[in-house]
Amino acid sequence: MGKEVQMSIKMEQELRDQFMAVAAGRHRPAAQIIRDLMRLYIANNETPNALTAETIRKGRQGEDVFQASSASDLFKQLDI
Repeated sequence: MGKEVQMSIKMEQELRDQFMAVAAGRHRPAAQIIRDLMRLYIANNETPNALTAETIRKGRQGEDVFQASSASDLFKQLDI
């Protein structure tokens, strides 16, 4: 693990109080929850994510590519 640093954020007192109460109720340190949320946010916003990268790869190789004359034609090909 890398060097730990401190971070401060501004928020409404009510939001902080509610968050701290939930964290305490779950017996988890608030800082750990924030770190987990940050990791989740990063993972969900990587460009491209794993599914997008795989879809791009397949498209470039001609896999799972459909040619359709209209949306109805595409839906029919996809059996939707």
